[in-house]
Amino acid sequence: MITEPDGVDVVRTAADAAALERPPLLIVDTVAAYLQQEGLGDGTLAWERIGEGQSNITYAIRSGGRDLVLRRGPRPPLPPSAHDMAREARIQRLLADAEVPVPAILAVCEDPAVLGVPFYVMARVDGEVVTDTLPAPFADPEQHAPLAFAAVDALADLHAVDVASGPLAGIGRPDGYLERQVRRFAGLWAGNTRRDLPLVAELADRLQGRIPRTQRHAVVHGDFRIGNLMYATGRPPRIAAILDWEMATLGDPLADLGYFTATYARPGVRETPLELTTVTRGEHFPDTAHLVERYTRRHPLDVSDLGWYEALALWKAAVFCEALYTRWRAGERPGDTFGPTLEEGVPRLLEAAHERMA
Repeated sequence: MITEPDGVDVVRTAADAAALERPPLLIVDTVAAYLQQEGLGDGTLAWERIGEGQSNITYAIRSGGRDLVLRRGPRPPLPPSAHDMAREARIQRLLADAEVPVPAILAVCEDPAVLGVPFYVMARVDGEVVTDTLPAPFADPEQHAPLAFAAVDALADLHAVDVASGPLAGIGRPDGYLERQVRRFAGLWAGNTRRDLPLVAELADRLQGRIPRTQRHAVVHGDFRIGNLMYATGRPPRIAAILDWEMATLGDPLADLGYFTATYARPGVRETPLELTTVTRGEHFPDTAHLVERYTRRHPLDVSDLGWYEALALWKAAVFCEALYTRWRAGERPGDTFGPTLEEGVPRLLEAAHERMA
């Protein structure tokens, strides 16, 4: 872990932060003092940025012998209602009460004097995140199918949580969820782009014209993929925690299933920027059809329109990624290596969405 600030993303004091043109992501002294005040540290701090997220920012923190995780939004200015750290933490606490595997939330800070933006602190979960390489416990080909099945089982478990009553019933408005998603992301495009990609509007019209009937309501994670799962160390593969609840709400569970299958990398399927866990292209991983069949054993839903849900996921990702690309081109994401790839990555997402709608 790091103990010396770089003076750009991490600074030592609030005075150091005030001297910068762009606000830092971490202020060591104020965060250390806050953790000590909350009984979570001893006034010292070591840190390391973790995760692959392109939206909210996550740091592994060590203070007073405790391993913690701090999660905050990106640098201001922030869009209205986006990056709501207090809401994200509250949802995870409610899910923990419902026995969904999530990290324990230890503190929520909305005081701008500490870091400039709201953030929360959670317990660090020991385990493995699977992206472009397989951790040693799962390198054996016999573990590949169980790894993928553990993911889809966790999704089915999440969608089995009761949302008809109790505190979770208040985290969203499930009626009209799909219509709102199409309308919202169609409206975001014009403000997020500086180029002409006609397929965005064409797909918006086609998605709007073919919205499926929602068969049931559930907690919708909004970014459910293997890279947002923490696997417990050891065999067989088991989910220790589901991560990244920024977009969680109530809605149509097939939106999660479609997102999961659209981001699940397989041979012969067009590569997109959403394929962040490329290891599943390996021959011993199950096909998407097997994952869908396993899910529908738990939730016997009509999945004949799953292509629509996959197209929605890819189209929404194109809109989101275009915003990142525009910010990178404007110089607002210095050092970003993901932004430049989106010049071609966003069109690939749109083409993949178009294929799913065929």
